Formats: sequence, structure tokens, C-alpha cells
Amino acid sequence: MIGRMRALAVLFAAFGLQAQAAEPFAVFDAASAPVLGNPHDVKLGPDGLLYVSDVDGDRVAVLNPTTLELMHEIGAGELSAPHDVEFDAAGRLLVADTGRSRIAVFDLASGELLGALAGSISRPEGVLAHPNGRIYATGAGSGNIVAYDDGKVVAEEGGLSAPHDLEVDAAGDIWIADAANDRLVKVSPELETLAVIDDPALGLSGPRYLDIDAAGALIVADKYSHRVLKLTPGGALIGVLGGAAGLGPNRFRTPEGVEIDGGTYYLSDSGNDRIVRYLVVTN
Repeated sequence: MIGRMRALAVLFAAFGLQAQAAEPFAVFDAASAPVLGNPHDVKLGPDGLLYVSDVDGDRVAVLNPTTLELMHEIGAGELSAPHDVEFDAAGRLLVADTGRSRIAVFDLASGELLGALAGSISRPEGVLAHPNGRIYATGAGSGNIVAYDDGKVVAEEGGLSAPHDLEVDAAGDIWIADAANDRLVKVSPELETLAVIDDPALGLSGPRYLDIDAAGALIVADKYSHRVLKLTPGGALIGVLGGAAGLGPNRFRTPEGVEIDGGTYYLSDSGNDRIVRYLVVTN
């Protein structure tokens, strides 16, 4: 092990990089049965249940957050490869309906499709209901972020490559997982670029979905490194889960979704077709 670490240090030095080591920031608690098909983002609903964009199942799967058992589904027959789930201020379910290039809007109680947002995006993989009342979406196929107000496109910015998730921080700014560019980008509500995290020493490899904890730290599912990272808003590494593809505690296979509930982390272990729950490390 010591020899391997030295070899890695030499490799980093050869490229002018600084190796970053960090301890796990949470411990494994539970996992669902592998009843999902390539699950992506995950979100706690206003009813306290866990909503998962079940890509290969063409549905939103609804899980019990305590037992992680599948309870029911929404959108079967309406959705095509959905990648992200979100809730607006009215409690409606918003789904990045990737295969149909739209944001589908569902009534949460009945599961009825109420309508959709479309225009200026291709293959959306992220959706955000911002406190300012706008809905933001990322087009993985169009390489952009779009803002909708009252169903109409009111702002748009390109220059991204297969962007996925977007989450709002305490200041109202928006973090985007710019997946194919292996970076995170912060923009204002007007879509002006404010910051970029792309330090090669982090080794970002296809960051997909993220969430922001109460202290402002970014929890990021880094798909192709099989890791979940905890970063400061300035890009410093705080902690890491995983790092080698596998099945079991502190192991993921192409993780995607992230949802934080206090000291609890719900993560989509996508390549293993399951949701896992981790608990924050306390001293």
C-alpha cells in the first residue's frame, strides 16, 4: 500500500498536481433491494417520501425513506428515461423527462400529468425550482441552461457540455454539474458565471448530481471515479466516499443522485440499481 501511495504521489508530481487525501465524511447505514433500473437523482418530497428518477424503468419510483422499500411509482407510460426530480413551491413534482426533451409536471397526490415545459433544451437532465419562482433546466443534448418564467423561456446560456444537476445555494446562486467538462460551475440567477471548480488535483470524472448541506458544502456524485465528494464552495476537498467500483459499504458503481436530510445522505448507487443511505460522521 505504501508503495502504491508513493507511486501515486510521483504521478501527481509529474503533472504538477497536489494529491488530496480525505477521510470518509459519512458511514454506510442501509441499502434498498436492487429493484430499480439505473436510478439517477433522488429527492425527498413534501410528503416525506423519497422520489427517484428511475431511468431504465421510465418512471419516478417512490421509496419509504426509513425502510428504502419501493412503495409505488409515478409517470409510468408518460416518461422516457427521466433523469432528475424536483418539487416546486406548490408541491408539484417536476421531472426532467430526458427522452422527450421536456420538464414534465405532475400532481403529487394523483400522479396526473398536468403539463410540461419545453423549448430551447434537448435531453434535459437537470431541473431546479428556484426560490425566485423560476424553473431552471439543463439540456444535456443542447449544452445549455435555460430559465423558465410562467412557462416561457426568459434566459439561456450555453458553453456547457452534457450538464446535469443544478442546485441553489443559500445566496440564491446556482451550482451546475458540467459533466462532460469534468467541472462544477456556479452561476447567478441571471446565468452569469461566478465560479468554476475544475482543479485537476480533484480528479473529477463526470460529476453528475449534487446537493448542498447546511454549512454550504457541496456533496457531489462523481460518476466515473465511483466516488461521492464533499467540497467547500471554493473547491477544497473535505471528504470522500468510495473510490473503487464495487458493491458494499463505501463502494459504488457509477453513482449519480444525492439528497441530504440533516445528517442523512441518500445516494443513487446507479450501476448497482439501488439507493443507499449514509449517516454523517460525528465525533
